[in-house]
Amino acid sequence: MKINIGDQASLSKIFTENDVRTFAKISLDRNPLHEAGTISNESIFKGPIVHGQLVAALISAVLGGKLPGPGTIYLSQTLKFVAPVFIDDEVTATVKVLKVRESKGIVNLSTLCVKSDGTLVIDGDAVVMHPSLKDQ
Repeated sequence: MKINIGDQASLSKIFTENDVRTFAKISLDRNPLHEAGTISNESIFKGPIVHGQLVAALISAVLGGKLPGPGTIYLSQTLKFVAPVFIDDEVTATVKVLKVRESKGIVNLSTLCVKSDGTLVIDGDAVVMHPSLKDQ
């Protein structure tokens, strides 16, 4: 496998109310900001929002499924949550190769999540390792 600086890959998803409920159940994050009701309606968001970590999971899906692909091992991830994601918003996660350390099979990437209207919702960086990249 050959990976070059500038290579990128993306994946899109529409987040549903069922996705949010399922994530809350699995993660035990039952913050009322993620549920319809008085608390979320009176928040700065004026309604329920999708868990930031659920949205960020799209980044993991791109890394493990597309670039570098199956067998990728996460080493680190930074995330800056810039804007909310609401139920039925479509978000695209894009990863872009910034640096390849061939001797160790390590790749540094920028990681972005953007809503279909162009709003940046997550900005970050990831460091991953992939055994097939070592000494490419």
